[in-house]
Amino acid sequence: MATIAKKRAAITALVDPARKYSVEEACALVKKAKYAAFDETVDLAVRLGVNPKHADQMVRGAIVLPHGTGRNVRVLVFAKGDKEREAREAGADFAGSDDLVAKVSEGFLEFDRVIATPDMMGSVGKLGRVLGPRGLMPNPKVGTVTFDVTAAVRDAKGGKIEYRVEKAGIVHARIGKASFNEQALSDNAKALIGALVRQKPSTAKGSYLRSITVSSTMGPGIKIDPGQFITAGEEG
Repeated sequence: MATIAKKRAAITALVDPARKYSVEEACALVKKAKYAAFDETVDLAVRLGVNPKHADQMVRGAIVLPHGTGRNVRVLVFAKGDKEREAREAGADFAGSDDLVAKVSEGFLEFDRVIATPDMMGSVGKLGRVLGPRGLMPNPKVGTVTFDVTAAVRDAKGGKIEYRVEKAGIVHARIGKASFNEQALSDNAKALIGALVRQKPSTAKGSYLRSITVSSTMGPGIKIDPGQFITAGEEG
């Protein structure tokens, strides 16, 4: 236990809590601050100047990260006929129609992403209490309700993440693994922040990117300077 405490203290000392780093510097520090035996997940937390209680300030979307997430995503597709076959050919782990809806309603939850064709939403809607709280309910706004199941499955498998601002105005999202190289983590972080900047609600007042923090599962939070993104439209 003492060894772990010493190791954590040494790692924490690498990061200046009063400093705001560039994305590249922060991602390099995330790798140096890794100390767990497993491949830690790297997350980005962005506090936005919005009030999610207002519908016109809800920031939500999806993006395919340039270098993926490093996670093996299990994809379930609700579709029938040719679309079910298309989903399986695209690499879906599970695909089916009403039989699959019944299986999920009975407790089957061995999947990480759910996609549905529009004609299945009448049945899938019955799973709202099961899928909703887990953030798995298909939604056309993030491309998970679509007839183009091939593209949807490939995107999900290839590193597509969904994000949604929480009640406190914070967006949390996975951007990779500690084993990723610094450039890959930096590219993924910039892609997500850029997506958030482009979605700035017109009704949001004042500073939009309030704070940005990157961290690994066991590592300390490392602050990123939001100022470097202002020219990309943060104040626009």
